[in-house]
Amino acid sequence: MPATIQQISEQVRAYNPAADLDGLAEAYEFASQAHEGQLRRTGEPFVHHPLEVCLILAELHMDTATLKAALLHDVVEDSGVPLEELRKRFGDEVADLVDGVTKLGQIKVATPDDETHSNNMRKMLMAMAKDIRVILIKLADRLHNMRTLSGLDAEKRHAKALETMEIYAPLANRLGISNIKWELEDLAFYYLEPKTFHQVQKMVAESREARESYLYQVKDQLHTELEHVGISAEIYGRPKHLYSIYEKMRNKGKDFSEIYDLIALRVIVQSVKDTYGTLGTVHSIWKPVPGRFKDYVAMPKFNLYQSLHTTVIGPAGRPLEIQIRTEEMHRNAEYGIAAHWRYKEGGKADQSFDARLSWLRQMLEWQTEMKDPREFMEALKIDLFEDEVFVFTPKGDVISLRRGSTPLDFAYAIHTEVGNHTVGAKVNGAIASLNHELQMGDRIEILTSKNASPSRDWLGIVKTSSARSKIRNYFSKVTRVDDLQKGKDELQKVLRKHALSMSSTSGTKALAAVAKEMNYVAADDLLAAIGASKVSPKQVVTKIIKQLQKLGAKLPAEAEPETRNVPLPPTTPMQPPREKRRRSQTGVVVKGIDDVLVRLARCCNPVPGDEVIGFVTRGRGVSVHRADCPNARDLAAQHERLIEVEWDTGNSATYQVEIVIEALDRTHLLHEISSVLAEAGVNILSANVTTDRHGISTMRFLFELGNMERLPGLLTEVRAIEGVFDASRMMPAPVSAGKKGAKR
Repeated sequence: MPATIQQISEQVRAYNPAADLDGLAEAYEFASQAHEGQLRRTGEPFVHHPLEVCLILAELHMDTATLKAALLHDVVEDSGVPLEELRKRFGDEVADLVDGVTKLGQIKVATPDDETHSNNMRKMLMAMAKDIRVILIKLADRLHNMRTLSGLDAEKRHAKALETMEIYAPLANRLGISNIKWELEDLAFYYLEPKTFHQVQKMVAESREARESYLYQVKDQLHTELEHVGISAEIYGRPKHLYSIYEKMRNKGKDFSEIYDLIALRVIVQSVKDTYGTLGTVHSIWKPVPGRFKDYVAMPKFNLYQSLHTTVIGPAGRPLEIQIRTEEMHRNAEYGIAAHWRYKEGGKADQSFDARLSWLRQMLEWQTEMKDPREFMEALKIDLFEDEVFVFTPKGDVISLRRGSTPLDFAYAIHTEVGNHTVGAKVNGAIASLNHELQMGDRIEILTSKNASPSRDWLGIVKTSSARSKIRNYFSKVTRVDDLQKGKDELQKVLRKHALSMSSTSGTKALAAVAKEMNYVAADDLLAAIGASKVSPKQVVTKIIKQLQKLGAKLPAEAEPETRNVPLPPTTPMQPPREKRRRSQTGVVVKGIDDVLVRLARCCNPVPGDEVIGFVTRGRGVSVHRADCPNARDLAAQHERLIEVEWDTGNSATYQVEIVIEALDRTHLLHEISSVLAEAGVNILSANVTTDRHGISTMRFLFELGNMERLPGLLTEVRAIEGVFDASRMMPAPVSAGKKGAKR
């Protein structure tokens, strides 16, 4: 029989007497009208599906906002109801949950292994980070779809089952919702390998009567012994799910009769103290199997699962697995993160809620560092299934890592910079190699040096996806920066032979045009290619000269194209003196010296009005910094290379300005800010936007501006845009920021 709203209301009233049952009934009526006349592929009325999804969540004891969203989760996508109508009728909280589920429902993939699916998994995790209830609704939705999967054709059934086994069942496991995880696995197993499923099912059924008789005997014996020591407990048999039986037979090469936990007891006691007391009683009755004891009470799993596990040799020499836990531990094991939900009507979440989602935050951090979506997908699959090893910091903090991890994995788990500056490690007080495999309970101390940096060999040492990604990210950045600087130097060297410079406006435009001509996205990409010896700087300079001619720029005699066998006449008109051209380009003059190359430092982008200092570089002229630039303060120690500079008040050059904007993220925000800058006539060179999990965006714009007196007014216009908190000129930061060593 399909679920009814009355059945759901009774279920909710039992665990939450203060629940908004009238609002729940209103949501049902709305969904019923929206889906009127719609049928599922099984032939039943469509509204049965949201009712079943709502009942699954009610069994997890979810809040009424989640239950309302479950009833309404398909009305936007399948019935064309505007989201704003839901917002008016049921409030922002319910509407946002429905919106999140709707967006996840729009994920369409061919197979779980393709690149599109990998990208969509990123979106899915992002939605989870905003509100975990979205994924709980999605899991309930997937569970009911799997229960009714027979309505699809064979190909679609297989695709849905595969996606369920690889993505949704592991997610349910990570969130600790074992009830949903087990059912999803068994249903997917049924559709993926039907013959094997029926074989395992038959073997379990054939041994059922003997197992039940055996369990009755050991339950009675254990109950009597616990009463003697004053421990009150509930004891019952633990059902073994078919897929977990098959998995152990397949992965460990065991025969059906060798599956230890096929016969299993679960003991529920009143306190943590009683869990260990019960364990002692069990081991006094039956002999424990070596290596088969696990203490998840003192060391909970990633998903906060807690229980004592032991396997003993029971009566008649048969292995018997026993799980011991408190009532709260049992509730957490069955309902996972849903058991921790503290949303009441208008209330706030449990303060420790974010801590329970630490694995999710890690996955989000890793996905921002992984440029290849397929790499991210592989990492997700590995980390959803991985075994764990718990180790300690010198201060006694517990760090959970993938089994087989090394001190390098530990270092990167502490902090990226700790990993990048690692030179050695101590394990339990003794020096250990960086490829040493960490064991449960090891105490790790990382030795660092501010002058140390990663080695490419480390990629073959680390075992965790996070550490591998951070090492690759380091080399990607380092190589890029080195190649870019080398490319600039090599190109400038050839340009100087032709009396040209990249710093002029025409030179910048010509370089950008050449980069586009050579199929590079930006000029910096071309410069990096020169630095990596992929492109000849002479070839680029030849193209730059041609572009300058197209732009109508006057070329110095040294840059004019040669005519075969015809020498240049001595009376060829020359450009104005080079020092004047340079002064007009930068707007800065060196006191007492005319013929010198001057360039504005990119680290602080000085503009007229800023107090500036000059620094004589090796082979690159005078570098001009703002006086408050941290890099300039470092250079000031080299007194002999400082030189006095000043602004050329009669200059009409353009200047690079970098501003930072903080705002509340919303649709069209970037477009509105870009429009204000464009209307002011500035030339935007680059833009960088990041948004944190709280919805706060930080935007950095680098642009060219001719009249610096317009900057304050421009910033005022940006601050007036809706949602913008602040807009200001970027303060200079030292190049070496973030490179210092760390001790742990």
